[in-house]
Amino acid sequence: MGIISWIVFGLIAGILAKWIMPGKDGGGFIMTVILGVVGAVVGGFISTKIFGMGAVDGFNLGSFVVAVVGALVVLFVYRKIRS
Repeated sequence: MGIISWIVFGLIAGILAKWIMPGKDGGGFIMTVILGVVGAVVGGFISTKIFGMGAVDGFNLGSFVVAVVGALVVLFVYRKIRS
């Protein structure tokens, strides 16, 4: 995927992660994109190394679920570190 695709994919995954796990998080647009992109990377790592599934490889449902779950993990860790 190109850089623009990663940004859009990360934005959508980050928004969904913040919607699923609401809380008081600052940062706005940029932090949401970073959350989603890092979440996609973390989710891809977890899905390939631990579960033996495929990685995030494009705009499809499997990659999207992996990215959102990864973003939820990153958001949880971020909140634990901040508090």
